[in-house]
Amino acid sequence: MTALLKTRIFEIIESPEPGDWEGRWFDRFMIVLILANVFAVILETVEELALAYGAFFLGFEVFSVTIFTIEYLSRLWVCTENKIAGGGHPIIARLKYALTPGALIDLVAFLPFYLSMFLTIDLRFMRIFRLMRLLKLTRYSPALESFATVIRSESRTLGAAVLVMAILLVFAASFVYLLEKKTQPEAFASIPHSMWWALATLTTVGYGDVTPATLGGKLFGAVIMILGIGMFALPTGILATGFSREIRKREFILTWRLVAGTPLFSHLDALRIAEIANLLHPKKVPPGYTIVKQSKAAHSMYFIVSGEVEVEVPPQPRRLAAGGFFGEIALLTESKRTATVTAVTECQLLILEVVDFRQLLDVSPELHDLLTEAMKDRLAQLKAAGQAD
Repeated sequence: MTALLKTRIFEIIESPEPGDWEGRWFDRFMIVLILANVFAVILETVEELALAYGAFFLGFEVFSVTIFTIEYLSRLWVCTENKIAGGGHPIIARLKYALTPGALIDLVAFLPFYLSMFLTIDLRFMRIFRLMRLLKLTRYSPALESFATVIRSESRTLGAAVLVMAILLVFAASFVYLLEKKTQPEAFASIPHSMWWALATLTTVGYGDVTPATLGGKLFGAVIMILGIGMFALPTGILATGFSREIRKREFILTWRLVAGTPLFSHLDALRIAEIANLLHPKKVPPGYTIVKQSKAAHSMYFIVSGEVEVEVPPQPRRLAAGGFFGEIALLTESKRTATVTAVTECQLLILEVVDFRQLLDVSPELHDLLTEAMKDRLAQLKAAGQAD
């Protein structure tokens, strides 16, 4: 019983499946709680509100810390269920988990509250740590998770860009120091003093509190401004490329899982599934959505990953559920649609365009045979009803 409970808690808080409503609501609850905490910290800085609602703020803080503490201890307890990241002795696995960035962020979210019971801590210092609870959103927000992943994957490239910018900063400060030290001995008293101007100019902020006075200094400043625009565009390009790569990777992984879960493809090896995943496009449709219409031109066929559709064929409509497929008749016979298909429930579909359809059948004779047999059976049913084209 304990093992089952432990596994279920792990599934909810660490790796909820797309259809796991408990895991989905837990994530939503934590996101709302974190945002409410940040909002409360902001409001507490308004003296009138802090005096009027001090008891409420304190109660909410105690409630939040309790939730964060239970969450942290739960994650520490169930982390051994992660066989890939955990493994080994339970104590060693938990120590390794406790030192991960996510676990340290969770710890910082509530630990200062307990320390304040034993130590005298400045309230402003406490607020800073409470604002760090925003970092917990990286666990629950796919966007922030993607951002953190991109930063990690592009860390070496970003590090190289930062190094180049640091070199340019030192170069700009040194050169302007040589050009301006005699004219403005106070503003450009040393290279460290000159770095303020160099940083403001490279970032194109241009506060104007320190400016070159000599002709050489002004010309050099113009060059630094132009270089600054290019240099600070470099990290932007790196991050944009990283985001594009991460999005494509996530879409591929999602499609791969959907393909692997489709009975028609489940017997294929991982390499062939990966090839098919590159051809298929996932699409989610709401209930009542008309996916294809009878007598219309056919451009694709569909595989049902989840949900249920209704095919309007006589003598009465037929329903296809997860694992089924439709639209192959028109593609195989190069004709128009033989029936209208409507989503009964919300459906997750995989779409195979006609060009990719032909390519897939050329490289997968076994799929061609399966689809041809299915087509013959369906056409026979239509002919028996006197409705075949």
